[in-house]
Amino acid sequence: MNLKNICIVLARPEESRNIGAACRAMANNDISCLRIVGKKEDYDDERVRILAIHAVDLWDQAQFFDTITAATADCVFAAGTTRRKGKKRKTKYLYPEEFAASADKLTDGGSKVAVVFGNERTGLTDEELSECTGAVTIPSSEDFASLNLSHAVQIISYHLFRQNQATNRGITSSGCKAVDLARLDKTVNCIADNLQEIGFFKITGRPDMEEFWKEILSRAALTEGEAKYLEKIFIKAAGLSRKHEAD
Repeated sequence: MNLKNICIVLARPEESRNIGAACRAMANNDISCLRIVGKKEDYDDERVRILAIHAVDLWDQAQFFDTITAATADCVFAAGTTRRKGKKRKTKYLYPEEFAASADKLTDGGSKVAVVFGNERTGLTDEELSECTGAVTIPSSEDFASLNLSHAVQIISYHLFRQNQATNRGITSSGCKAVDLARLDKTVNCIADNLQEIGFFKITGRPDMEEFWKEILSRAALTEGEAKYLEKIFIKAAGLSRKHEAD
């Protein structure tokens, strides 16, 4: 695993000091890519620096985006951190060590993986979690389950750091680069277009179908060749369906 390919995404953080503390947690574990969904001018620079201390360069180099989708577009997998479950939330949750093992494989060959942390007060909303392609949860006490933002960043970052150490002791890279989420959207749209054409689902069922395919395929870490081959399969299937109807 190359920890430079791990992106920590803070979605709408409220407290400037928490951003600084998150920077320090990242630096403790050799992770340097910080992305924030929000505007830099909305945060108190001095308060960030007080908590970041010697990790202030992560704040200085942080990138800012309008949405989680934009912040993770160049990644192959985006895992939203959450402890809440519900009908409109993910069906499969990874534990930190499971996520670290997946990230190890997904970053193989230079691909990027994002971990998305929600607002300190509300966490990730249903809509924000739907912008992610997976979910990771940190087990905690039923009596006091909520974690401080920087503590959550520290826990996830530590598991990634430890996985990286294990990898460097004997696992080698295969050199295969996975397509990013922006490119994966094209494959998902191709699949959905062709399934819709053959009447596999009604128009109202398309968003759920697209979310399903994006989650599955992002975990599979498709290469460009695999993505194109998968598109050809669905295009050909729709073509055969048209031919059958014509006969």
